[in-house]
Amino acid sequence: MKRKPANRPKGGVLAVISALMVGSAAIRVGLEAGPALAKTTEPAAFESNKTQVDQPGAQELLTALLRREEALKDREAALLVKEKALGIADQAIENRLVALQEAEENLRETLAYAEKAAETDLTRLTDVYQSMKPKDAAALFETMDPKFAAGFLSRMPSDAAAGVLAGLSPEAAYTISVIMAGRNASAPQE
Repeated sequence: MKRKPANRPKGGVLAVISALMVGSAAIRVGLEAGPALAKTTEPAAFESNKTQVDQPGAQELLTALLRREEALKDREAALLVKEKALGIADQAIENRLVALQEAEENLRETLAYAEKAAETDLTRLTDVYQSMKPKDAAALFETMDPKFAAGFLSRMPSDAAAGVLAGLSPEAAYTISVIMAGRNASAPQE
């Protein structure tokens, strides 16, 4: 699943490279067509062309065109290097995205496993507390943090929870009851 970066111009690099290649081809045809035509023409015609090439400024123009061609070749090579670097960077990003997605999936699986194991442990412990005599369970719940105790009591069947609450001191029973009653008070109503 290859994604293009949002800030990358669409087709810009290819258009520049194409323009450079067409320009380079035009310069080459212009420079190499003269000698080829000279070989096919008669010497007299060549002499008339020679006088045109010897006109003032022709040599400077030819030198300038050759320099420009070299500059275009250098720019083309630099663009190809940049394009290759972008391709390598894209591949590295793609590989990292795949690795990140795999790590995320592994983390989800680990969290799901841990959540299931924690739920199993809580269910077993709740079963142990509800199977105890209410008086013994109440003594244990009296020493627990009220929020912790409220969590177990809310998981128990109401008759088992009532037996444990009845065995608690009035202050502990009230605190746990308030916590249990207020647990879902902040939940959205709709």
